Amino acid sequence: MSQGSILIVEDEPSIAEVVSLYLRRAGYQVQVIPDGRSALRALETQLPDLLILDLMLPGLDGLAITRWLRDRSDTPIIMLTARRAETDRIAGLEMGADDYVVKPFSPQELVSRVRAVLRRAGRSEQPAAGPPLVFDDLRIDPVTRLVHMGEREINLTAKEFDLLWLMAAHPRQVYNREQLLDRVWGHSDYIDPGTVTVHIRRLREKLETDPAHPAHLVTVWGVGYKFEP
Repeated sequence: MSQGSILIVEDEPSIAEVVSLYLRRAGYQVQVIPDGRSALRALETQLPDLLILDLMLPGLDGLAITRWLRDRSDTPIIMLTARRAETDRIAGLEMGADDYVVKPFSPQELVSRVRAVLRRAGRSEQPAAGPPLVFDDLRIDPVTRLVHMGEREINLTAKEFDLLWLMAAHPRQVYNREQLLDRVWGHSDYIDPGTVTVHIRRLREKLETDPAHPAHLVTVWGVGYKFEP
C-alpha cells in the first residue's frame, strides 16, 4: 500500500536517483522533476502529499515555487540546499517550508523527515465546529475557515488558520513554541522551532494594524506567545 505521493524537484540526477530509490523502498509513490518551471506545471495539475524541493533550480528557484504554492495550498514542503547559511534557512521558513535539509545528507534521515512531516500534517489539531470567534473587527469562523477583519477577508494558509484558532480559542493563555508545535504541527524532533516564529510573524503581517506593535498576537518575552482579545 502506498504511504503517499511525493514530488521531488531536484536538478542533480545522482541526488534525485538516490532519494527516489529510498522513498520508493519506504512505500511512497515518487515523481522526479529536474527544473522549476516543469515543477510548477505539474503542481498546477495535481498536488502531491509532500514536496521535496531543491533551493537552487534552473528556470525558477525553490523559494519562488514555495511562495506560489503557499498562496494556494498547505502541502508540506521539505527544502534541500547546499547552502549552510542561517539566512537561507530562514528564507525557506519565511516562505512556508516545513523542514530544511542541508546537502550532503543521509537518504535514510530524509526518509525519516518525510515520515515526520507527513505525520505532523495528519496530527495537527483541527478546530471543532462551532460559532465564530469575534474580537472587535476580527471574526474567525471554524466552519468555513474564513477570517475577516471588518469587511475584508484575510487569506490564511491552513496552518496559519489552525495556529490563530488555537490561540484565539484560549485568549490570554501563554504558549511556548514547543506547545504550539505539538498542538498545531504535531511534535517532532526534526521540525525547526523557528517555524512557529515565522507563522506568528506572517499572521501579524496579515492581521495587525502595526505588526511591529501587535495588539492581538503578543509576545510574552522569555516564554512564548498569547492571543490578547
